[in-house]
Amino acid sequence: MAGKHFRRVGSVRPSHLMFTTGVGAIVDLPNISVLVRGLDDWNYNAVPDWEPIAEPRLLAATRKLLRQDSIKELRPAPWMEGADEPNSPASKVGVPITPFPGWLRCTACDELAPIEGGVFGFENAKARKPHEARFFHSTCPRKKSGRRPMAVAARFVLACTAGHLDDFPYVHYVHQGGACPNASHPKLKMDDRGGNLGANVEIKCVACTSRRNMREVLGRGADKLPRCRGRRAHLGDFETKACTADLKLLIVGASNQWFAQTLSALAVPRTGESELQAKVEQHWTTFKDLPGLAMLPWARQNAPAMREFERWTDEQIWDAVEQFRNKPADEEDIKRYPDLHTAEWQVFSAAELPGPSDDFTLYRDPDGVPGQLKEIYADVIQAERLREVRALVGFTRLDAPDPTDPDLVLRAPLAKGAPTWVPASEVRGEGIFLRLPESMLADWERAVQGTEVMEEHRDAYARFRKNRYSGRISGPFDPMRNWPGARYYALHTLSHLLIRTIALECGYSSASLSERIYSGTPDDPQRAGVLIYTAVPDAEGTLGGLVSLAEPEELVRITRRALTDAMHCSSDPLCAERLPQDPDEFLHGAACHVCLFVSETTCERGNRFLDRRFVVPIDNPNLALFPTLP
Repeated sequence: MAGKHFRRVGSVRPSHLMFTTGVGAIVDLPNISVLVRGLDDWNYNAVPDWEPIAEPRLLAATRKLLRQDSIKELRPAPWMEGADEPNSPASKVGVPITPFPGWLRCTACDELAPIEGGVFGFENAKARKPHEARFFHSTCPRKKSGRRPMAVAARFVLACTAGHLDDFPYVHYVHQGGACPNASHPKLKMDDRGGNLGANVEIKCVACTSRRNMREVLGRGADKLPRCRGRRAHLGDFETKACTADLKLLIVGASNQWFAQTLSALAVPRTGESELQAKVEQHWTTFKDLPGLAMLPWARQNAPAMREFERWTDEQIWDAVEQFRNKPADEEDIKRYPDLHTAEWQVFSAAELPGPSDDFTLYRDPDGVPGQLKEIYADVIQAERLREVRALVGFTRLDAPDPTDPDLVLRAPLAKGAPTWVPASEVRGEGIFLRLPESMLADWERAVQGTEVMEEHRDAYARFRKNRYSGRISGPFDPMRNWPGARYYALHTLSHLLIRTIALECGYSSASLSERIYSGTPDDPQRAGVLIYTAVPDAEGTLGGLVSLAEPEELVRITRRALTDAMHCSSDPLCAERLPQDPDEFLHGAACHVCLFVSETTCERGNRFLDRRFVVPIDNPNLALFPTLP
C-alpha cells in the first residue's frame, strides 16, 4: 500500500493484473477500495533473483504497438515467498496501491469526509489476515462499545474516455457549484439507502443544511458535472494539456471503469530452429554482453537464466549465441512476423513438427485424422506443452479496446514517461490444434460471397466503425479496415461450438479455455486453423485432460455433438433468424449467450463475428460450411 502503510491488504493472481485488476484499476477489497498505481511506483529492489519474462516476439510487438523503443523487458509482478509471515521482508513486497476513492463514509453515522482530512484512521494489524485491513471513524458519535465503526469508500467517482479518474466533488455539488457560506471545511453526510444507481443517495451539509440527491447528475443531468481536470489518479498527477472529454459518473465496481489492453504470444520455436537456439533468443539479455566463451562459467554461477541451459555444454551454448548474433538484420521479429499469429501458424502447419521442449511440445498421430472427420479436419495436432506470455500494454476507460484496431480507443499510459518495461505474466498449458481443408473453405467462401446474409455482416461492420470511430480519426476513414473476412466467421464459430461442448461434456470451465484463430490474411490467404488451449495458472491446465480429447474416438464424439447442438438454440427462432441490421450495432448473427457466447477471457474478439448459419444448416444449407452433419 502506498504512503505510510506498507502491509499487504489483499492478494490476486498474476493473471488478474492482465485482465481485471491491473495498473489504473479500482480493486474493491472486502473492507476498502484501492487503485493500482503506475509503473513508476513498482519496486523490485527488495525482490532477490527476479527475472524478466523472456518472449522476444511479444516484446517486439509491444514496442511496435506503443511506438516506444525504450521498452526493454517484460516483468512479472513483484513477489516473494513467505508473504504470510508477519513482519517478514516478503510481507512488504507486492504491487503498490493507494486508497481510492479519496472520500469515505462512516457506516454508523454517515459522515462523509476525505481520507486526508484526519477524520478516519486505518488499521491493518493482522499481517496473516490482510483482507481485514480497514478504515475506521475514530470519533464517531454513535460508537457505544467494541470496535470503532468501519468507514467505507464513498461509491461515486468520475471518469472520461481519455483515461482520467477523479473523486466526485461532493462539497461543490451539494452547494450547487459554490462553497458553504458557514464553513470553509464543512461537515458532510451521505444518506445512502442503497437501491439503484444514485436513486437513494443524498448528500447533506451539516453547516448550512444544504442537501442534494445524486439522481440529479444521472442520465440527462450529466451536463451538470464539472469539466474534466485531467487527473491521472494511478500516476498521482494531472495531465498538463486540458482535457475536452466529457466526464461520466461511475459507481465503484462498475465494469466499464477499466478495460485492459493486452497482447499475448505462444512461445514457439522458429521453423527449423533447435530448442537451444530458441532459449538463447529468449534469454538474449543474458548473453548479448558476454565477450567470449570463457565467460560462460561465470554466467552459470551468477545469471539465474542459466539454470535452463544445464543440458548443454559451454561450447554448444556459445555456438548458438554466435549464430544468433550473426543473424541477418532482415530476420528481425518485427519484419519477419508482421503479427503474433504468423510464427505460430508456421509451426502448427509445418509438415515436420519441431522437437519437444519444456515450453512447446507437439504430437501428430501417425494415422492422421480419423476417417469420420476427414471432410471436416485436414490435420489434428495435440499440443502437449504450451507456454503463453501476456503483456499489459495499457488500459482504457468507458470504451473497451477494439480487438480489430487497438489504436482507435484512447489508451491510458502505464507510467508518467516512456516506460522501460511493461507488466507480463506467463501460464503453461496444453491444447488441440485443428486445421480445416483449404479447398473446402475456399469453395465455401465463394458460395457465401455477395449473399444477402454476408452483405448484412459487412454493412454491420462498416456501420459499427462509422458510429464509433469516424469522428476520432484524422484523414481518410476506411469503414472496412481490418474486416476479418468470411473465413474468420466460420473458424471462429466452430471454435466456440467446440469450446462450449468441451466445457459441458468434459469438465473444463469455458473460462479456463482460450482460443487462437488462424484465419487468412492478405499475405497468407490460406490460413485455416483453430487452437483451443488451457491458459490458467493452476494445475488444471497441464494435466493432459484437454490433449486427450484429440484422441480419435473423443474427437469424433465432441465434434459431432458440437455440430449437432449448433442446429438448435433454446432462443430459437429469435436467435436463428437474427441478422445485424440497421440500426443495430452488434457484430454477430445467429449467436447468443445460450448457444455461442463464451467468457471475455476465452474469446479473442469479444464474442463478435459469430453466426451459426455459416457452420451448420439452420436455415439455408448453401450458407453452411457443413451442409450435412457427420
